[in-house]
Amino acid sequence: MRGVRILCTLACLGLLAAAPATFTTAPRTATASKSAELPKVDPEAIDALRKMGTYLRTLTSFEIRSETTTEDVLDNDQKVQFGGKIDYKVRKPNGFAISSASDRKVRAYYYDGKSFTIYSPRLGFYSTVSAPPTIRALFNEVYKKYGIEFPLEDLFRWGSPDSRYNDLRTAVLVGYARIDGQDADQFAFREGNADWQVWIRRGDKPLPLKLVIVDTSDETMPEYTAVLHWNTSATFPDETFTFKPPADAKAITLGRVQH
Repeated sequence: MRGVRILCTLACLGLLAAAPATFTTAPRTATASKSAELPKVDPEAIDALRKMGTYLRTLTSFEIRSETTTEDVLDNDQKVQFGGKIDYKVRKPNGFAISSASDRKVRAYYYDGKSFTIYSPRLGFYSTVSAPPTIRALFNEVYKKYGIEFPLEDLFRWGSPDSRYNDLRTAVLVGYARIDGQDADQFAFREGNADWQVWIRRGDKPLPLKLVIVDTSDETMPEYTAVLHWNTSATFPDETFTFKPPADAKAITLGRVQH
């Protein structure tokens, strides 16, 4: 199968406040957007991203549960889908426990501000390494050293100084939507080799409720979808973020990538 890289697009925009995000403009449909000659980069769409990022950076302890669908491409160019679930338990700036389970792979990640562990329950292997003091620094370090990318990692980059809104070739408000019973606005963006969409909850807590990313570098255009369920008032004891290996688990050395 050919792999699909779905994280790089949103990484340049981070979960790392609370400006209102109530949109008063009448919803536009996709059809209307084609005929209205809207600007390629709509300031309203950029403003919505900024407000979402600002709000996300105010969250200190929270849980995200997500249902995901990932498309991959067989060697005969046929697309196949894999379902998955992701659970993030986060306490900023230095703690998380992440579980990621799909039809093909199960992984768990633990970070307590001092050490980072990746665990494969199906294989019974785990590896623990020393870690920097913040989540953001950890993401950068483990990717650079070990080539590890976390599911939905981009949520931690929106609203950060790394945001590169100027790289967006198109940014438009598609219109009103309902996601999991919540009022939202749907936005569509085009950047690099990806088309992506985000549904942002209306009101004073503009959370991202759904993400869709399409890999346009592949002519089959495989797609990734995640529906997000938030608990922004969750609290966790310290032991949530510390890995306790099962009796039959085996420690192994985490291999470094060659640059």
